[in-house]
Amino acid sequence: MIRGRTSEHTGTPVMRRTIRRWRRKGTFLCGLFLSILFGSLSCNAQEATPPPSRAEKKTQTFYERFLFLQSKYPRGNWSPKGLEFQDVFFPSQDGTNLHGWYCPAKDPRAVILISHGNAGHVADRAPWLRYLQHEAQVSVFIFDYQGYGRSEGIPTVKGAIADAKAARKKLREIADIKDSEMFLMGESLGGAIAVQLAADSPPRGLILQSTFSSLREIADLHYSKLSWMVPKHTLNSHAKISDYQGPLLVSHGTADQIIPLSSGKKLYHAANEPKHFVEVKRAGHRNWFTREYANTLNQFIQLANKHAMKSQEPQNRVP
Repeated sequence: MIRGRTSEHTGTPVMRRTIRRWRRKGTFLCGLFLSILFGSLSCNAQEATPPPSRAEKKTQTFYERFLFLQSKYPRGNWSPKGLEFQDVFFPSQDGTNLHGWYCPAKDPRAVILISHGNAGHVADRAPWLRYLQHEAQVSVFIFDYQGYGRSEGIPTVKGAIADAKAARKKLREIADIKDSEMFLMGESLGGAIAVQLAADSPPRGLILQSTFSSLREIADLHYSKLSWMVPKHTLNSHAKISDYQGPLLVSHGTADQIIPLSSGKKLYHAANEPKHFVEVKRAGHRNWFTREYANTLNQFIQLANKHAMKSQEPQNRVP
């Protein structure tokens, strides 16, 4: 369902048929499509919201109005069973109050910062967080961008990257670790944000799930006549990922109709070694979790930890 911005009962019959047709394509693609084609309607169709605080006073670009399909608290299950978590509140770089869940594992073998996709919020990822905490035995910090969940503010691309950097800073404090000792994980839109962070300060390992080579590429693929409205430099992971030096795991569903497999492979080929690509057979954009992928993820964490230990060993010098 298209959340809260443009109603299928708004506009001409052609517009209504277009919305009904593309709502079946999924929240990411539908959001991008509507941002390009119907962005001007958002001024008349936005839900009523409280006056923004000083830190929230910002504007979204034309395509950002629908690129971010945020869900707010209290929608969803915020008390999931079988998941131990701590509510964490922290400021973004502009002072906006953000919220996340820190899910500590017992005797963790890794600490992961997760940047989620463009729809939903932290509570929607509870099943995945349970697996990571109890079966993968890793501690996780997942946060909501501005405007999502219990985080204040208005989401923008620039702001989401700043939010992720603030979350990384908070995780350093909570887990008492350095950037180089944590893993970065990103799904879909969050994968592009994770690439930005990894290029800025290399983590122990970078894990990307169902993400794209560049946002403009997705617009070019589906809406070539309108894609010029998305700046080429915006979330261009293909151009950025070569700045990251470290272990990389990329996974992508072979049946993904939102972000095609070819986009994920293009991003992978632009990255440095060591790296590994996982094709999740018959998986779409969201149902990428399989036992095969879980095993590969576990192996990747082990190898990345060994890689870090090896790089810290003193080099033998020839006198």
